[in-house]
Amino acid sequence: MLETPANAKKSRSDFVAEQLEEAVINGDIPAGSRLDETSIAAQFGVSRTPVREALHILCGRGLAEREPYKGVVVIQISAQRIDEMFEAMAELEATCGRLSSHRMTMSERAELESMHRDMNALADEGDHEAYNEINTRFHSLLFQGSHNSDLISAAQTLRLKLAPFRKYQLKDKGRLKRSCREHQQIVDAILDQDPKAAENALRRHLVSAAQEVLLKRQRQEDEAAAKSHL
Repeated sequence: MLETPANAKKSRSDFVAEQLEEAVINGDIPAGSRLDETSIAAQFGVSRTPVREALHILCGRGLAEREPYKGVVVIQISAQRIDEMFEAMAELEATCGRLSSHRMTMSERAELESMHRDMNALADEGDHEAYNEINTRFHSLLFQGSHNSDLISAAQTLRLKLAPFRKYQLKDKGRLKRSCREHQQIVDAILDQDPKAAENALRRHLVSAAQEVLLKRQRQEDEAAAKSHL
């Protein structure tokens, strides 16, 4: 049932995790909800094993937690918590960018520029799924370009926690275009080997992403509140 062209390359657990993450972030599965393995397995037409793995992913990303006698429960994710995660990511990425501006090899710089061109084309098409995949590789290459194993590890760990939120804010075509413009500043700074410009461009890029997530979240909360008063 799950082997459709859009998700054929993904494992069942990754696919289920992505669907649950989106539902949690969109508010379709509210905080406090218990994520029942049996019902989720039936919903997606899979065994309980990939569901168990998917719930483990959600817990690892801070979207849910295991509670005694209740199982896996969706936690309340405050705007402050989202802001703090993006702030930490901004500082890590800014540092990676500063180091990458003069440590990246020629082939790494060429690959970064090539990814940017591909993302521009995808943004024009409005293909947010494909854009998100390359975007993840784009930022990972910036981490790798720092050539500092501890920084890379810390950045990748936090990136995994923020991945659902970063994907969420890229679903708007207008945001894809803005992201490309911000990426252009990052790529220019890296190619110019300008550490300060790279650091500032990455910090601004993460602030912009955080604003998009928080504004979108606030709009959804306002809409839900308005419906409840009808």
